Formats: sequence, structure tokens, C-alpha cells
Amino acid sequence: MNAIKQFFFVFAFVALVCSCKNKNKDTSNDSTIDETETITNTKTGQAFITDDESTTVLSIAIGSKDHTTLVAAVQAAQLENVLVNAGPLMVFAPTNEAFAALPEGTVENLLKPESKEALANLLKYHVTPGNYSKDFLKKFKKLGQANNQYVKVEIVDGEPMIGGAKILASIKAGNGIVHVIDKVLLPPTEE
Repeated sequence: MNAIKQFFFVFAFVALVCSCKNKNKDTSNDSTIDETETITNTKTGQAFITDDESTTVLSIAIGSKDHTTLVAAVQAAQLENVLVNAGPLMVFAPTNEAFAALPEGTVENLLKPESKEALANLLKYHVTPGNYSKDFLKKFKKLGQANNQYVKVEIVDGEPMIGGAKILASIKAGNGIVHVIDKVLLPPTEE
């Protein structure tokens, strides 16, 4: 729980800095997050506003102490360029705790050079083209992921669950949005 609090402290600071910036942007597409929209953490009720065009979904992950495993995985799979492109990208970002909950040895094996393809597939399963707020996700039954597979969206107690993962927080970046999740999404195995 302390790791999540540290994560929110970092982004509270970012929110404070970003709230001072100009917000005169085209927001005509109602399926994207409006730059002035407040994004609220469901556990703490803490809100964040981010609208810094130079912030990328990758820089958000790099700046988070809760996502060091995710960042190591992105670097091992050499997917950094995907997360800094123009987007829009929606990244479901599992916390370090979510990776630690995987069976023992799973993360270590995925980070090996010979597992690069499997790791890339896993990571791409956490990326969706688009820029949808948590509430807007409730309109979907499934999302097409960057690895050409689909992840199921369910509504549990009025909240969207992505592949069984709960969204803990949402942080908007210049090229999309990061939805922090409490579980690693596992792509369906092909038969």
C-alpha cells in the first residue's frame, strides 16, 4: 500500500504543475478525455489533472516507483518507441505488486533475452489504441489490444474491470492515458 501512496504523491505533484498550464485545446471528440477532466483514484478519491503535451505514457511509467518492473519489461522487449509515439495510446499498467503476484520465476523468465517475443506479446496485450476515460470504458464489452487479441471489459459494482483487473488510477499523458491496474493481463492462449 505504501508503494501506491508514493505513486500518487508523484502524480499529485505533476497534477499541481500541469494545472497551471494552458488548457485551450480541441476537445471535440467526446470519447477522449477532456484536458480539464479530473481523473480520480477509486481507492483514495485523490484527483489528478494532467495535460502536459510533452508527457508520454512511457515517462509516466518511468517516473513511478510502482512501475519499475513494467519499465524493466518494456526495456527488455525494446518497446520504448511504441510508448512514446504520437498515439493516442491507452496503457493498462500493472503495478510491481501485480507482477509479484505472478507465479514464482515468471517475471525473471520473461526478462530473459530468449523470451523477448513472449514478453512483447504480453506487454502489447496491455496497450489499446485510443484515449478513453475509465467511465467511457464502461461502454465496451471488449477492447482490441496492440497484440491483435481482445481483452474483456466487465462492470463490477459500477466500475469497469479490464481482464479481471481493477483500475486503481488514471493519468493522462500527451500521447494517451495510463490506467494503473492491480493485475497483470494474461493474453489468451491460442489453441
